[in-house]
Amino acid sequence: MKALKHLFSDTLIYGISSVLARFINYLLVPLHTGLFNPEAYGVVGLVYAAIGLLQVVFTFGMESSYLRYGKEDNKTANLFSTIQRLLILISLVLTVLLWLAYDPIAEWLSLSALPAHPISGLDGGAIFAFMLAILVTDALAIVPFAELRLRNRAMTFAGIKLVNVWVNLGLNVLLILAMGWGIEAIFAANFAASLVSLLLVFVVTRSLWMGAWSAESVGMLFLFAWPFIPSGLAHVVNETLDRFFLKSLDAQQIMAIYGFDWSADYLVGIYNACYKLAVFMLLLVQMYRMAWQPFFMRESEGKQAPELFAKAFNYFNIGAATVFLFVALFLQWIVAIPIPFLGTTLIDQAYWSGLGIVPWLLMAYWFQGWYVNFSAGVFIKEKTKRLAQITGVGAVVTIVLNLLLIRTLGMEGAALATLGSYGVMAFLLYRYSQQVMFIPYNMLRNILTMILSLGLVLLINQGHLDEEGLNFWLTVGIFLMSVLGVVSIQTGLFGYWNKKNPTT
Repeated sequence: MKALKHLFSDTLIYGISSVLARFINYLLVPLHTGLFNPEAYGVVGLVYAAIGLLQVVFTFGMESSYLRYGKEDNKTANLFSTIQRLLILISLVLTVLLWLAYDPIAEWLSLSALPAHPISGLDGGAIFAFMLAILVTDALAIVPFAELRLRNRAMTFAGIKLVNVWVNLGLNVLLILAMGWGIEAIFAANFAASLVSLLLVFVVTRSLWMGAWSAESVGMLFLFAWPFIPSGLAHVVNETLDRFFLKSLDAQQIMAIYGFDWSADYLVGIYNACYKLAVFMLLLVQMYRMAWQPFFMRESEGKQAPELFAKAFNYFNIGAATVFLFVALFLQWIVAIPIPFLGTTLIDQAYWSGLGIVPWLLMAYWFQGWYVNFSAGVFIKEKTKRLAQITGVGAVVTIVLNLLLIRTLGMEGAALATLGSYGVMAFLLYRYSQQVMFIPYNMLRNILTMILSLGLVLLINQGHLDEEGLNFWLTVGIFLMSVLGVVSIQTGLFGYWNKKNPTT
């Protein structure tokens, strides 16, 4: 239990900083959706989708390599410095190649037709330049942040992340509200915040940057890291490719699905805004992952490691079910939270037509949390090559389901494709990880928890109980009883589950 308490405390530290950071950063959502129409916000979504895809190649899986090999203190500085030099070289090459391919990429991202803003004077080309600058600065900061996690410097990590968010928020307010810039302000502020983070993380890890070049480590680093590139790309495909499928819809198809004369960029903007409501589950998964990876590496040699990991999975599912039920049941009140200084709500009403995608996306991120848990044995036993195959299958599922569903279901089809992909990847990794390192998960209780949570939400939505007829306090009661049911299943609160499987 001491080890689990340590995992919980690390998760809490990362979580509090992440919650604060996400909360502060989330203030940008009402700002952007309140001031920019869905068509302009659709361009923002496309550019950030491209950043997500390209970030995997820019970082080249080196964060995972450093977490694996950086724990050897006598070699840390040389390893750190070698990785940073490799990332600088990779970033320079990719930046030049992308700049040479500006015309087709700009067309793809709806930047080529974007005129210069009358106040800032910046056009689509400037946004493209900011995109490249963000990719480079974030790539060079990823391993220093991994060093902080590896050495349990969670408070320093959290502090720098919060500074990043405050700079980003402050510059968004300054450039958009005070100076009257357009969507180019979003990317300018992001780059400035990323640069500040890089400088701060450089200060706290500066001694490691002076390490010697280790030529013999290069092969080892690439051998361990390369499976994470297709793996990472597949994950990003699951989260971003749907925007481009939605953008491919023509006016006739959009009219057939929604009965409105929307443009494809307008549809992407609505989808992008509602997608952000799944951030609550993503936040849980991310803060858990930050504590989980160093935790299972530290505990991997212990005799009780498998049982410990199984218990951690049970507790993760309690948290995930709680987040899922809270967001899905209280969605109508969450989006209507007023933002007084902007005169709008958390998500502007122009975007509410996409709220039906939120439960499916929450469930998709829940499966992503399963994937994170199941990665422990593969990581410990250095069997990462199979990850590329598993995530490759996930990417194929994403593409196939998007092709099948988006043309008839629109945004909901895109969300269901994301859910299907993450579910397939989670179960494939579960099967493989059990062969590599057996962990006594009780999958019955965890699958039951997920099914009951989703079933309750669908029942309420299908019965239209989320309309005015269901008041707030009745929803609170349903939520509390549901959480109690989840806890009883996961912890054996009434004794039944412990008798069935005492190891978990």
